[in-house]
Amino acid sequence: MAMDSLDRMRLLTRVIERGSFTAAAADLALSRSTATEAIKQLEARLGVRLLERTTRHVTPTLDGQAYYQHCLAILAEVEDAEADFQAAQPQGLLRIDVHGFMARHFILPRLAEFLDRYPRIELSIGDGDRLVDLVREGVDCVLRSGEQADSGMITRRITTLREVTCASPAYLEKHGMPASPDDLGGHVMVGFRSSRTGEVMPLEFTGGGELRHVTLPSRVTVNGSDTMAELARLGFGLVQAPHYRFAEDFARGTLVEVLPDYPPAPTPLSALYPQNRQLAPRVRVFVDWVIGIFGEGGTSGRG
Repeated sequence: MAMDSLDRMRLLTRVIERGSFTAAAADLALSRSTATEAIKQLEARLGVRLLERTTRHVTPTLDGQAYYQHCLAILAEVEDAEADFQAAQPQGLLRIDVHGFMARHFILPRLAEFLDRYPRIELSIGDGDRLVDLVREGVDCVLRSGEQADSGMITRRITTLREVTCASPAYLEKHGMPASPDDLGGHVMVGFRSSRTGEVMPLEFTGGGELRHVTLPSRVTVNGSDTMAELARLGFGLVQAPHYRFAEDFARGTLVEVLPDYPPAPTPLSALYPQNRQLAPRVRVFVDWVIGIFGEGGTSGRG
C-alpha cells in the first residue's frame, strides 16, 4: 500500500498514542509490516530516529515527540479544512466508550438515525464505567457521569441526570419506609466503591437548600452498577443511581423510590475527548447528536 506524507503522519501519531505498531496498524487497517516499513521510510527521509522500540512498548524519542506535535497540528488543520468542504460527510472510525446500560437506554435505540445521517462514519463502542486512558487506548470519546477530575481532556457537559434513592419492597417491609434522612437508623445500603478513589461512596440527600452525606452500614460492597442494581432488587439495602437506571423497576414494582422529597444531587453527564482530537468532525457530530438526544428527551427532568 502506497502511503503519502499525511498517511505516514497519521500512522506515526497512532503508533505513539497506542504505544504499539500492532495496535496502530489494526486501527488503520494496515499490516504490521506495512506500518513498520512506512515508519522506517519516514525516519530515513527525515534523517532522525522518531521511535524507541522495545519488546513491549514503543515510545517517541525527543525528535519523535517534537515531530508528533507538528503532526497533530497539521492533521487537525487538514481535517478542519476538509470539513469546510464536506460538512455533511465526516468520516472514519469513531471509537467511543459508554456504560452499557446507558448505551442500551439512550444510544442504541437511536443509533440507526446517527449512522444514516453520517454514512461514512464507522462506530466502535466500548462498554465500561472504568477510567479510560483515551490516548493510549485509541478511544476518541467517552461518556461519563459525575464530576470529572482535571484529566487534561476536553470536557463538554451534555445534561444533568436526576438521581433517586430506592430499595426493594421486601427490604422496606423489613426495615420500614423512612420519612426523612433522620429516620435511617437501622437501615443498610449496598456499598458502591468509587473507581476513582477506591472508597465506598456515601448516600446523598438534599433538603432545605443543603446537601447531606450519610454513610450506612453495608455488608456487601461492589464497584459495578449492574451488580449494585441486582443486589437492591434482592433486598440487600438502599442504593442511589440516576432515575433512568431504575425506571423499569419502578414500573414493575421490583424497586420503590425512597425519600423522594430528599433526592440526591443531580449528576452531570459529560463527553470527554483528547485535546488533540477536539476538531475531528466525527467526534464533533457525535457529541452534538448525543446532546440532541438528551435535549429532546428532557432527561435532566426525569433522569
